[in-house]
Amino acid sequence: MHVGKYEFLAQDRVVFGQPAAEVVLEQAELYKASRVFIVSSKTLSRKTQLIDEIRRTLGGRYVGLFDETIAHVPRETVIACANAVRNATPDLIVTVGGGTPIDTVKVTLLCLAEKVGDIDTLGEYRVQVKADGTRHLPSVGKPPVRQIVVPTTLSAAEFSNLGGCTDLKRRVKDLYTGRELGAMVAILDPRVTVHTPEWLWLSTGIRAVDHAVETICSRAPQPFTDGTCVHALAMLNRALRRTKATPDDLDARLDCQLGAWLGSTGLGRVEWGASHGIGHQLGAVADVPHGHTSCVMLPSVLRYNKPVNADRQTLVATALGLQGGEAADAVAALVAALGQPKTLREVGVSREHYEAIANGAMQNMMVRSNPRPITDPAQVVEILDLAW
Repeated sequence: MHVGKYEFLAQDRVVFGQPAAEVVLEQAELYKASRVFIVSSKTLSRKTQLIDEIRRTLGGRYVGLFDETIAHVPRETVIACANAVRNATPDLIVTVGGGTPIDTVKVTLLCLAEKVGDIDTLGEYRVQVKADGTRHLPSVGKPPVRQIVVPTTLSAAEFSNLGGCTDLKRRVKDLYTGRELGAMVAILDPRVTVHTPEWLWLSTGIRAVDHAVETICSRAPQPFTDGTCVHALAMLNRALRRTKATPDDLDARLDCQLGAWLGSTGLGRVEWGASHGIGHQLGAVADVPHGHTSCVMLPSVLRYNKPVNADRQTLVATALGLQGGEAADAVAALVAALGQPKTLREVGVSREHYEAIANGAMQNMMVRSNPRPITDPAQVVEILDLAW
């Protein structure tokens, strides 16, 4: 008998296709929020009109902005964000952007919940992986404020309560989690994504593919997520190619967003593998962008894992339109069609980075739950060589 458990998010709703600023105001009114704080990237707040539009729509409800978020979310940035939120005393946070601001707010909410005020104390709340591969998840209380999210990439960080945050001293990207750290509401508006650079949109699209693939190929797959993720792969395969060909096709962009949503149902709730786990360390060690880590790692991880999950990989290949073919080849073909990098060399990773990447990866819970067990850094290096 198939035995398992699936944990739903502490998320009230997803609103899609409607103008973001209008929905933000609607949600603020619904939650009776009178003090709304915005978190975004510098680019969105200083080089587009998006943040100003949301601020104007909120009117007197607006109480402040933090736009100093930094890629890979260093602990120092989280502490700065937490201090800014404490000073503004909001009753709702609106996060606008990709995985960087969304994860920054997730870990910020942990700081608020647990009264964390410095980077060393923050480190005590990271998910830790023991020598035998088991996990220690610190208990995190209810934060005093929640976030709603307007995503501008396809990273799908708005669909999880798991946040990445980098310890610059150890050069390791740690994971943090808590039931109410994620978004209460996700607002999918394709109009706001036109500000996103093409490389970032398409590479995070492959990240969304990676979410679906590692969920389907998990060592503990779920029937519910099989259904959502197989459909997600078909949607993403079509819609990403359409947005590459016609960047202003808003229907295709919305299909990408919906595909990313469907593909994220395993995020933090189904055990993933080495594509994500090693990818976290590519960012921490070699500053590889979030989406590009999936572009260069996923095909190689699929090839490494094929001896133990070839049947699951068949589902992936078929969903991506390669009936009877290899899942790794299907993913690699999509990466190539979107003009994204295919090897570690293309994203600036050198062999000198290998040791730090491998050692950091062994501290990552996703590497330790890879379908083909990884118990030694040499196995991580083997996968890196496949991607070289």
